[in-house]
Amino acid sequence: MNYYSLNRQSPTVSFAEAAVKGQAPDKGLYFPQSIPALPNEFIANLKQYTKEEIGFKVMQPYVGDSIPAAVLQQMINETIAFPFPLVPVSDKISSLELFHGPTLAFKDVGARFMSRCLGYFNRNGNNKVTVLVATSGDTGGAVANGFLGVEGVEVVILYPSGKVSPIQELQLTTLGQNIKAIEVKGNFDDCQAMVKQAFTDADLNKKLMLTSANSINVARWLPQQLYYFFALQQWQEEKPPVICVPSGNFGNICAGILAWVSGLPVQHFIAACNANDIVPAFMQQGQYTPKPAIATISNAMDVGNPSNFIRVLELFHQQFSELQQHFDSWSISDEQTKQTLGKVYKEYGYLLDPHGAVAFNVLDKYLETHKEERGIILETAHPVKFPETVEAITGVPIEMPESAKELLHKQKQSILMDANFDALKEWLMNQ
Repeated sequence: MNYYSLNRQSPTVSFAEAAVKGQAPDKGLYFPQSIPALPNEFIANLKQYTKEEIGFKVMQPYVGDSIPAAVLQQMINETIAFPFPLVPVSDKISSLELFHGPTLAFKDVGARFMSRCLGYFNRNGNNKVTVLVATSGDTGGAVANGFLGVEGVEVVILYPSGKVSPIQELQLTTLGQNIKAIEVKGNFDDCQAMVKQAFTDADLNKKLMLTSANSINVARWLPQQLYYFFALQQWQEEKPPVICVPSGNFGNICAGILAWVSGLPVQHFIAACNANDIVPAFMQQGQYTPKPAIATISNAMDVGNPSNFIRVLELFHQQFSELQQHFDSWSISDEQTKQTLGKVYKEYGYLLDPHGAVAFNVLDKYLETHKEERGIILETAHPVKFPETVEAITGVPIEMPESAKELLHKQKQSILMDANFDALKEWLMNQ
């Protein structure tokens, strides 16, 4: 499998080169040259396969001959070595829980897979790689955990000061070793802009081999397809589900649509957004207008210019009418998010995090006018990551997992930095 740049001004590359580079020289995102069509028999019999067998079957065509089959299988086994339960919440909505990994967030899968890929590609230790990543919340912790101790890889994480939750901050600032955390005096878009500028800076690229661990990187983006296969493996209804995904940078829902294009049966996709309504506005007006990010209680979705939406458009051949047939995107307020979180806990005894609450609200509204449908939300983070918000709404203390308890005794280590690329460049050049 080769990959082309969506800016179409760079040569095609292998999976290995796309994963190591992160972004094409023309600043475009890499995209697979062809999308594998999975056999009907495989799709019809998902329940008969193990998660590990599904993982290999789905990922192997994208990796091609960049990684030997036995090595790839081992990588997948390690990547998905925790549960992905589909939990009924109401009579119409089930929750696919993606927070049972080591950092209690869905991004564990992509980060674990990518770290193993880069470790393999740099197995001879000849070329030290610097992973540069911006995070609005969960990416940082997942990347830090996934890459901790990987030889030949240094990780630099930029996060917005005061705009991630306490647990999220501890997850990305307490590991040490090959992990460095930069606390930026700004928002996520500032962090992302600094990272993007670093990739275009000639001096930095001459000194360092830079790659990204955001979902712009194919090695982080592609394995997120597996969630959707695991959901359908557990789905008990005859009719395919409507799937609603809390969306910020749009890598997760884009991976789901990719799985659907490959043959996975899904009735409809909905991207649920908070006040950052760039894509919902686009779906209504047909014009894509990035805006400065707005801070909300569902902070991992506070993105004013979602990088992966261009991949969504590519999956629909840049045809707006085709996109409208299979995809919706709705936005709700913080107040609606809080009301939903409280209502779902009171009525069903199910504890959502703020991101899952956004998805539940949007899917519930959609099903009011599509009464024959049933749906799935992706619950992308453990509620313990947002204790102040969740506990204030429910009035009930959240039971803290052991992995989170351990963090409370650790000391935060971060480098405070202005939201200024020159400051980042100077720091990187002196490392």
